[in-house]
Amino acid sequence: MAGRTRNNPLALAVLALLWERPMHPYEMSMTLRERRKDESVRLNFGSLYSVVDSLVKHGLVEAASTEREGNRPQRTVYRITDAGAAEAVDWMTDLVQTPVKEFPQFEAALSFLPLLPPDDVARLLRLRAANLDRAITVLATTVDGARAQGLPDVFALEADYELAVLRAELGFVNGLAASIADGSLGGVELWRTLHAQSPGGRIDPDQLADALAPFFEGG
Repeated sequence: MAGRTRNNPLALAVLALLWERPMHPYEMSMTLRERRKDESVRLNFGSLYSVVDSLVKHGLVEAASTEREGNRPQRTVYRITDAGAAEAVDWMTDLVQTPVKEFPQFEAALSFLPLLPPDDVARLLRLRAANLDRAITVLATTVDGARAQGLPDVFALEADYELAVLRAELGFVNGLAASIADGSLGGVELWRTLHAQSPGGRIDPDQLADALAPFFEGG
């Protein structure tokens, strides 16, 4: 993977697990779930096998042995190679030091928000805020419980980051909902007017184009 686009965090998770000790894919999956790493890395068993096969193909992991338990199918145990360890360090270095543009779905929704009437948006944002508040409570309770059992802070950093992001989003959503409701959001009156002139619930395309033209002329 060195020199190629690193676009699958599950591959990094596999390298990190095999850094600890050799494992077969089922053990990798169970370990990730037990440690709640599936909260930060998208995990399913089929994709895990594909990732392992790709890592083998690129010389980053290799088969170490096979094992069988009872009548279960034979399992291949994999270990990280020197090239895989170097790749993991290089990949981690890039991830930590270099911000990259991501494309969250909520950001996409914000960019097209005027398609919905402003009062509907304010209501939906309040519902989102309630969902965010519940998610924050659940995650904070889980993290606090793990720390109470002795989990060191360094092994809960991804949860701390998620909490920080959720809390920041909650503050943004509450502020946006309030500014729409009280009319202080710039452009909200134009937004209301466009929907008021479109009683069928769909903004007229020509009216929208005319409203936006002054802001994008010469762009």
